Amino acid sequence: MQFNPVHVESTVVLAVVLCVHMVVWNQHSWCSIALVIQAFYVQHKWDRLLRSGGAVFQFRPAANSGIVPASMVMPLLGLALREKCSASGNVYFERFSMVITITGMMLALFLSLIALGITRPVPTNTCVIAGMAGSAILYTTKQTLTVSEVIEVLEVLLIFVYLSLIVLYLLPRCFTPGEALLIVGGISFIVNQLIKRSLNLAEVKGDPVNYFLPVVVVGSLLLGVFFALLFCFMESETWVSSLFFHMMTAVLGLGILMPWLSLFIGRHPIMWLLDFLTLNDRRLCLLGYWVFLAVVATCVVLHQNYQRQSGSKKHQASTVVRKYFHLIVVATYVPGLIYDRQLLHVASVGCLAVFLFLEYVRYFRIRPLGQLLRQLLTLFLDERDSGPLILTHVYLLLGMSLPIWLFPGPCAPKGILPGAGGLVPYAGVLAVGVGDTVASVFGSTMGEIRWPGTKKTMEGTATSVFAQIIAVAMFLIFDGSINLNSTYSWIVGSITLVAMLEAYTSQIDNLLLPLYLFILLLL
Repeated sequence: MQFNPVHVESTVVLAVVLCVHMVVWNQHSWCSIALVIQAFYVQHKWDRLLRSGGAVFQFRPAANSGIVPASMVMPLLGLALREKCSASGNVYFERFSMVITITGMMLALFLSLIALGITRPVPTNTCVIAGMAGSAILYTTKQTLTVSEVIEVLEVLLIFVYLSLIVLYLLPRCFTPGEALLIVGGISFIVNQLIKRSLNLAEVKGDPVNYFLPVVVVGSLLLGVFFALLFCFMESETWVSSLFFHMMTAVLGLGILMPWLSLFIGRHPIMWLLDFLTLNDRRLCLLGYWVFLAVVATCVVLHQNYQRQSGSKKHQASTVVRKYFHLIVVATYVPGLIYDRQLLHVASVGCLAVFLFLEYVRYFRIRPLGQLLRQLLTLFLDERDSGPLILTHVYLLLGMSLPIWLFPGPCAPKGILPGAGGLVPYAGVLAVGVGDTVASVFGSTMGEIRWPGTKKTMEGTATSVFAQIIAVAMFLIFDGSINLNSTYSWIVGSITLVAMLEAYTSQIDNLLLPLYLFILLLL
């Protein structure tokens, strides 16, 4: 019997949806079941379009559309966040979580509508199923959201439409349809929230740390879109163009983003950041330790490139070598999670800004570092970097950081969640830093029995689960704030489900796995 990996991937996602439904059990959770069923049917239409070349844009080859796992991330995330905020009595964030859920469902329905609109002949059965799911979601939206919240959902949808057209046109073969839904949908939501808060500064409140990420995301988006359009009409590799790039980056950062950020935090961002970083000796020690690890990572890159230049044949970094960076990132994040999560939050946002800026420099060949970065980073390319951008290191950073950025601090008394929720900030470390690393290393070196229909091995998956359980035990020893309260079976089940998803998905696992583990642990 031949197994279709897409079916197994969809089954794992359905199992996660049912787990969330059993815990939450409301109108939105029923809608999530309807959404995953229609996404399963629509995914086959997208896969057929990708194989036949009938899709409107050029998507990442050698991968399925990924509609099912991507469609469910935002709805399930909203459901899990709402459950925690409802338990803590935070009405504002409970309503906000409902907006996240409905927004994710609407974005998924829009992507389904595109597939059904360009498929010939018209898939009647799939249209009926999608129509029934859409009707249920629209009815639930009418019953549960206010008019202002519905307008907010429509605003995100509008931003998503225009942003998708720009990103998919300028960056062909960088994303699958599911990855585009997840990434562009998340960026659209952040852009809308930042605009909304900028227009209502009187209502701005909360930790200043939380405003760094939206400003960095919007600033990076503006910088990338502006120069991508500009360099369509002029050469980017000249010194004049490079000087203009650096000048405009400085103008955007110092003249727009800094004043914008100061409106939210009430102080000049640089002065606030200096006070924040030098608050105590522990932060200075962590910063010094992270600088040391950054130097180590740079040395690994330089050493691998030296081997390529000195070798007699074309040298490409192996899977084991690429996983060195996973270990370095684990060594970076674990001390931050244990001792100072706020500092880790700010440092990871700053690292994201640096990574995106360097990728722009490499992509546009900006002097003096553009060509050098191209030579250094091409060594670590894999089959998923098939477009003009190299995003592997950015995805790794996002996978480790998203559980920290998404942590529902206002809904957590004293910043700590009970039970399995205590491991929520560690979801990226567990799924990517430990699980994915161990699965790749052991699977590629010692694995013999392959999962049907994939290149992944059962030995890799088993050692991945075992390693994550050991990591949980280590976190319990060193982080006294974690109190699992007899939720061990739920934790093991969550880790196993995510490990199975890693074995069968062809999407960017560094991005997808931490989000699903985050959702399950949050319940």
